[in-house]
Amino acid sequence: MEIQEKTVLCFPHLFNTSCKKTNLTQSQLVLLHSLLSFISLITVALNLLVIISVSHFRQLQTPTNILLLSLAVPDLFVGLLLMPVEMIRNTTCWFLGELPCVLYNYVSFIITFASVVNMVLISVDRYIAICKPLYYTTRITERDVKLFVCLCWFFSVLYGGLIVSGDLNGPVHYYSCHGECLIIVDYIAGTVDVVVSFIIPVTIIIFLYIKVFVVAVSQARAMRSHITAASLQPSVNQSRKSELKAARTLGVLVLVFLICFCPYYCLSLIGKDALSSTPGAVVLCLFCFNSCVNPLIYALFYAWFKKTVKLIITLQIVKPGSCEARIL
Repeated sequence: MEIQEKTVLCFPHLFNTSCKKTNLTQSQLVLLHSLLSFISLITVALNLLVIISVSHFRQLQTPTNILLLSLAVPDLFVGLLLMPVEMIRNTTCWFLGELPCVLYNYVSFIITFASVVNMVLISVDRYIAICKPLYYTTRITERDVKLFVCLCWFFSVLYGGLIVSGDLNGPVHYYSCHGECLIIVDYIAGTVDVVVSFIIPVTIIIFLYIKVFVVAVSQARAMRSHITAASLQPSVNQSRKSELKAARTLGVLVLVFLICFCPYYCLSLIGKDALSSTPGAVVLCLFCFNSCVNPLIYALFYAWFKKTVKLIITLQIVKPGSCEARIL
């Protein structure tokens, strides 16, 4: 009787089937919610600054920056939706019912797949820019990149629907108790998800960046030599330096992405219950934290981002003709 009195259920009227509330104390919950809410707010604010910067200033609307804009959109939704909902799922009871849980799972698959595909597109962009510079400058246009971005989001929506299609047709009562929302897919769908959204993209990303790294090192050495300095025009030399700097910056972005995403998918390979454990919660937090780190990388490596943030905060962007401002 003493154990039953200390046990607090999510749905007291469903004594035999209700989940138990978290064992965290009130002060621990307040501290945890405050920390996660702060990280969520920072994630939304920083990615919103990236979206406004690239979409408002025309000088920044280059093929590479359009891909960064596309990546900032799922990162924005991570802070706006995934982080708050994960906070609810892991620290309190789920009172929203089965259908909102299924819809949340659907959106989470869309956001995750879109992030992965955008990373692949960024890797392809840097590969062509560094390894095939003449082709990049003559063939890769803003229109082409926007088309690929639209296709990325179209297939992300389609892919998310295929993964959770069984649940969208009718929620399945596979939860162990009332008051929880689990991300559960069947074995076949889970295996396909790991292969399509992890193994194949990561293999492509690593392969392309190894080639980019090799070529970038050789080009950097050539640019230091007196022969190359004498034979190249200053404008071409400066352009190559800019491309190499972008490759290094986006290489850091991809490396951080792999560090944050790999533990999540490695744990998901263990089994469907792995992500529901304590290590799973930590890995999920690392997974979401990547969306906060991405714009911080831009702030550290891109001078244009610092300039645009200052213009946005000081409301200079509301002035007529501000979109034509020289940022680079």
